[in-house]
Amino acid sequence: MKLKQRVVVLVAVLLLLGLAKLFLLDGGEGSAASRRDLRAFRKMESGLSLSRGARLTHTLQSPWEVAGQWVGPREVYPEETPELAAVLTALGTARVERADVGYKGTQLKALLVLDGGQKVVFKPKRYSRDYVVEGEPYAGYDRHNAEVAAFHLDRILGFRRAPLVVGRFVNLRTEIKPVTTDQLLSTFLMQGNNSCFYGKCYYCRESEPACAEGEKMEGSITLWLPDVWPLQKHRHPWGRTYREGKLARWEYDENYCDAVKKMPPYDAGPRLLDVIDTAIFDYLIGNADRHHYESFQDDGGASMLILLDNAKSFGNAALDERSILAPLYQCCMVRLSTWNRLNLLRAGALSSAMRQALTFDPINPVLAEPHLAALDRRLSGVIATIRQCVESQGPDNTLIEDRMNLPHP
Repeated sequence: MKLKQRVVVLVAVLLLLGLAKLFLLDGGEGSAASRRDLRAFRKMESGLSLSRGARLTHTLQSPWEVAGQWVGPREVYPEETPELAAVLTALGTARVERADVGYKGTQLKALLVLDGGQKVVFKPKRYSRDYVVEGEPYAGYDRHNAEVAAFHLDRILGFRRAPLVVGRFVNLRTEIKPVTTDQLLSTFLMQGNNSCFYGKCYYCRESEPACAEGEKMEGSITLWLPDVWPLQKHRHPWGRTYREGKLARWEYDENYCDAVKKMPPYDAGPRLLDVIDTAIFDYLIGNADRHHYESFQDDGGASMLILLDNAKSFGNAALDERSILAPLYQCCMVRLSTWNRLNLLRAGALSSAMRQALTFDPINPVLAEPHLAALDRRLSGVIATIRQCVESQGPDNTLIEDRMNLPHP
């Protein structure tokens, strides 16, 4: 064989080896990692449908104790959670012992304490399901149904980093007002025959209350993470300036990711890959408002990026805000397990899984059909972006094997 022919054959072999990783993802079962990810996907599918009205029957522990024991450095709930339906049912039905103004922030919320002393966050309904939030991708009030949908998307993607959320109807007159603090009660008012409140927050105004239909208010309930897991707040490295005419560095510096990689906690450990996972998650739900994020304290960079506060999502199904994906397309790297899961959710599987998961929720339909269709469309965009990175950077530099699992304390 002539030297030129040998070189051509060698190049072809190297190219085939380099693309083998990409081929195995699409084919599904060729590698141990792919087989493992496929098994995890099948487990997710089998547990996706939840039973309404489920109750804990095999333990003397409260639902809050069960959920509290699930939390670990890298997950809010484990891969297999047969008690999940019972815990969510308890969140949606437990008696409200106390109601107060929400923790500090920009958006209206209430802090509730449920029977047994469990703290939860209540976000009231502000929009109808088919309302389109115009303007900037982070515009508008919080969407309570977005919190519900985002939690179930977290389950489907296999991240397991979002606190538990369920939709709930509360009667403001009989369930909330009798146990409300004076501070929150002072913000209640009537608009016609509808009971309303405007709470205490940066943007809370008496002129812009959230109103029930009569006394019945729809909202979302988010389970408070256990106090033994204190949170630490971080500025998101790809956060926006929120100032007209002023760009953040990542918006004009093509080499910005290289700078991020030199800064702790992104210079080692799983945090940068968590940020990229989160960018994919946020792009799918249309959340362009993650200016900060939380992890557990004193984690040395090993804790997961916790997917808190997802309510600025599902506002405009027609808007695919590509800049949300900046961590992905600037760093051109993603977990192999994430890539495998995304491929298993192609061809309408993602929206189908969401429909199945959301059927359980008391406020179903949680999302209007255009938002479900947007999930599939945006997923195609994510996959195309990763393929571009594979083509430019190679599969070994793009698809990162990182399955960091830390034991529960």
